[in-house]
Amino acid sequence: MPVKRSLVALVLAAAFAAPVPVVADGLAGSYLAARSAAFVGNHAEAATYFDRALELDPGNPFLISNSIFAHASLGNWDRAAEVSDTLPADAEGQELGYLVRFVRHVREGRFDEAEAMIDAGQGPGPLADGLSRAWLAFGRGDMTGAVSILEDLSTERGLQELAALHLALARAAVGDFEAAHAILSGETGVEITNTERVVRARALVMVQLDLRGEALDLLDGYTQAVPDPGLLALQAQLGAGAEEPYEFVNTAQSGVAEVFFTVAQLLSGDRNRSLPLLMAQGARGVDPGHTDAILLAGELMGEDDQHALAARTFAEVPETDGNYIEAQMGRAEALEELGESEQAIEILSALVEARPELASLQAAYGDILRRNEMFEEAIVAYSAVLDLVDADLPRYWFIHYARAICYHQLDDWPPAEADFRRALELNPEQPNVLNYLGYSLVEQRRNFDEALDMIQRAVAARPESGYIIDSLGWVYYRLGRFEEAVAPMERAVELEPNDPIVNDHLGDVYWMVGRYREAEFQWHRALSFEPEEDEAERIRRKLDVGLYVVLEEEGGVGALEEE
Repeated sequence: MPVKRSLVALVLAAAFAAPVPVVADGLAGSYLAARSAAFVGNHAEAATYFDRALELDPGNPFLISNSIFAHASLGNWDRAAEVSDTLPADAEGQELGYLVRFVRHVREGRFDEAEAMIDAGQGPGPLADGLSRAWLAFGRGDMTGAVSILEDLSTERGLQELAALHLALARAAVGDFEAAHAILSGETGVEITNTERVVRARALVMVQLDLRGEALDLLDGYTQAVPDPGLLALQAQLGAGAEEPYEFVNTAQSGVAEVFFTVAQLLSGDRNRSLPLLMAQGARGVDPGHTDAILLAGELMGEDDQHALAARTFAEVPETDGNYIEAQMGRAEALEELGESEQAIEILSALVEARPELASLQAAYGDILRRNEMFEEAIVAYSAVLDLVDADLPRYWFIHYARAICYHQLDDWPPAEADFRRALELNPEQPNVLNYLGYSLVEQRRNFDEALDMIQRAVAARPESGYIIDSLGWVYYRLGRFEEAVAPMERAVELEPNDPIVNDHLGDVYWMVGRYREAEFQWHRALSFEPEEDEAERIRRKLDVGLYVVLEEEGGVGALEEE
């Protein structure tokens, strides 16, 4: 089999290749705009500008390959195929054209042509070739051949779990639910990771075997840890006695789409997201109804800071689909990243109104309200979460912590402290909670010993957090242990050099050890980072009259109250 260049290597080589010769200002401008967009992962702009450049320089292999990549990355497979057909047979960059043609062959049911591409080394890649070949055999009615291929793959290092999963799906597709259940349950010796897709498949297989109770237990166990809205909906339907026929993966197209999707999931942790994105979009190209692939594509775009593309992708999941709520949550997150918080809040508000029983949705709504300083509304959402779940479970420490922050921001300290302490009961060494509560006690000038212990534990857990180390220096300052405060404060500024509060704190510490010029320098530096106006006014006052006068006006450094 011929050795293939990887799609990622091909795209990277194209992105950093020498500039294509330009024949007109229009081509130069389009080319430069396209390369700039491609470099940052803005596939929509890249597709527009590469196509524009192709109009001016048709047949240019470099432009064709990059146009194919951009359109495929967007899931525009028809346009990618149209461009691919113009790529000269002797040009470099054929791998992208192969992928497009393979997707088209499978989608159109031309399984022999697709298998011939794999035979010629033109398939979707080493991880997907064999699995795809099995589903192509399935599509031709050759179940024996499909099973043989998958059993052979199960002996290859690194492919055991994927091969077992697809063997189970193939067994289920022909109604052999007993064999599928045995494989998915790990009874055949290969443990299959319980992803959302795997749990859905397992539950549906169990239902076909009249194991509804076991299916509900499986769903309950998974959703307790991962409250996936789609699985919660399935759980509710099964709990109500609804009949759920097995329609998960039951065609060659849906099988190949699942191959692309599982490979995309496997690769999604890579730093370069080009190939996993292509594979996720390939799943959609073969099976347009694969909305989990839409979600994965949107997530990958968001991780590449392409939030506009992510929002557009999430919006493609129809309202009737079980993944709609999760897609809308992803869309809201992407819009918030774009600075469109009002629209994001409106989306989540409408979802909460429609599905108030979903704790994960209420939590997401609370988070966006808190980030946008709508603290009273956030408290309502977080309280709804705690009413919906077993609030004694350790994982709900964050809800108490987030609600505590909201109470604190509203200057309502008693419930804030109660929530902080409850969060620590659920997660005793959580550094963010230890730091926030410890720092708050220091600012209130009480419980200094407890505060120091909390912050020291937080520093031990997060020794590279400038904000936590700042808290340690500040508690030393409040205790009057000024010499001890210098080192952690200097370290905090090293870690957070542009934070106005951290620089201001270092200035205070320098002043108290007699390093007045350095203190004034730090205060000026703090002002340059535009602190809140009340903080800026206090810093200017220190520069005018010195820290001693300001402290005398405020009542001193040390404790006002001890408990």
